[in-house]
Amino acid sequence: MTPIRVEEFGVEPVSLAEMRGYLRLDGDDGSEDGLIGSLVTAARASVEAATRRLVRPARFRLMLTAWAAGGVLPLPLSPLVAVTRAGIVGADAVVEEIDPGLLRIGPDPWEAPCLLVDPSVPLLMRKAALIEVTAGCGGDGPAVPAPLAQAIRMTVADWYENRGDGVPGKPLAPPPAVAELVAQHRMMRV
Repeated sequence: MTPIRVEEFGVEPVSLAEMRGYLRLDGDDGSEDGLIGSLVTAARASVEAATRRLVRPARFRLMLTAWAAGGVLPLPLSPLVAVTRAGIVGADAVVEEIDPGLLRIGPDPWEAPCLLVDPSVPLLMRKAALIEVTAGCGGDGPAVPAPLAQAIRMTVADWYENRGDGVPGKPLAPPPAVAELVAQHRMMRV
């Protein structure tokens, strides 16, 4: 089961105006705004990869061929915010909706994101379960931790100042100080 990102919503955790201020760019020339916006997106993705956490809200789709044993389905999406849709897909590809309330988030959506499957959920019997969840900071989720927002700002500033200084074909790495900021929020794998 691999979550598929279906939709991103919300805004980047660091706004263009905030980043322009951090970079000390004067005036409203705007000629660098496209570059700065791209760097913010890339830095956010870098922080998400380093922490294994989502700092921008998104909707994900999961397909299961069997319910988790014991009714606990761990998910690699942190923080987990809500179950938005649940259904059972038959051989004819028709989705029979089931009450999303039969799938609850627990016990800790930040440190141990998982779905708790109610025992009354219908068996799949040669069918598949379709589940959609929202995950990520911002929006309806928790606020972006300040160290992760700072890691994004520092990464963008470093990449902005050192354009063209990298090795061709190899992406620029975040500055070393960022590793300390993201380490405290890194989700461990079991």
